[in-house]
Parts: sequence; structure tokens; C-alpha cells
Amino acid sequence: MDNSGMRSLVDALLDGDRARAVTEARSLRNEGVEVERIVVEGLGSAMEQLDGKCTIEEFNLLEIMLVGRAVMSVVKELFPREVPGEPPRITVVVASLEGDVHDLGKNIVKMVLSGKGYRVIDCGKDCPLGTLIDAAERHGAAAIGISGLITTVISQVKKAKELLEQRGLGHIKVLAGGAALKQATAESLKVDFVAETAFDGVRYLGSALR
Repeated sequence: MDNSGMRSLVDALLDGDRARAVTEARSLRNEGVEVERIVVEGLGSAMEQLDGKCTIEEFNLLEIMLVGRAVMSVVKELFPREVPGEPPRITVVVASLEGDVHDLGKNIVKMVLSGKGYRVIDCGKDCPLGTLIDAAERHGAAAIGISGLITTVISQVKKAKELLEQRGLGHIKVLAGGAALKQATAESLKVDFVAETAFDGVRYLGSALR
């Protein structure tokens, strides 16, 4: 299959056209394109292009909102809600840390995890690290997922494992991802795993939490 369908999806997303984006995603699925590829090459590509425009000169809040809504419409199409009554597997708490008001990436991670049967507690964006750790303790989480688009959150990420250990929660896995964090190593961020995509994180959890 050529890439015209994927390009059409990216174009629809960047135009903020929710209906057309969902139609393009549905067409790709009908052609046998895997969900992971649609998320990585379609949604991921659109988000990277949007991130590149988020400079002071080109920042457009309305555009970001429209693209965000289109992206989430496609995510919901690809990951329909679980069948009621299915017991959730493992609890994962996710957030974009304080100072980072971008949550598209986090929302995609949330939907992918939910689609795989995890119970996901979403602490939202601009979330203080202490609030995230409180939620992990309160809900008996096995893992924390931190999404970071801006580099200013790196110092907070580096404190996560230490704060968990101080609370007797050292067993909780810490995963990091997002444009600012996936450029670093797990060692430098002092986390258990750095995910290139949402699916990398799910695969890691599947092996680490067995």
C-alpha cells in the first residue's frame, strides 16, 4: 500500500477536520493497516508537525485545540471503550507534569493503555509531582507514566523515583515519554523506561509487570 492514505489522515488532522480524520483512519483500518502504524505514522507525525509550530511567532491556540480534538476523535475510533464488566488489569497513573500544559501525547497513552485493559488514572496536565505520587499511592498503582513536551519538566522527572522510594513506593515503575523526554536515556532521567511511542510503553509494562 502507498502512503497516500496516511498523508490524507495527517492532512485532515492538521486541518482540524475531525470527521474527515475519522473517515481516513477508518479507511486505513479497512485496508488492513495496523493500529500501531496509524498512531505512530499518522497521529504521531501530525503532532510532531504541530509541535514544530509551537514557537512564540507561530503559536496558535485555536489551531492546537482543533488539531487536538481531531487527534482524540481518531484515538477514540481506534480504541473503543472496553466491554463493560471486564475486570481491569493493572493500575497506571499518568500525567503531564507541572509547567507542561500539553496533553495530547498523554491522552493517546491513556487510550492505548485503556484499550489494552489497564486501569488508567489521569492526573491531567500541569500536574505537581507530589499530586501524581499521591494518586499512585491512593490507587495502588503499579506504574506511573509521565509525558513531557517541554524540557523544563526534566528536573521534576529526575526526582520521581527518589520521592517514591521515600514513601515506600519504590516498587512502582516510572515511565517517561514525549518530545522532551524521549531524547534522554532512562539512566539520565532516573526512570525505569523511556518510551519512543505509547506502544513501547505498553510493551514494557507487559513484560515488567508480569
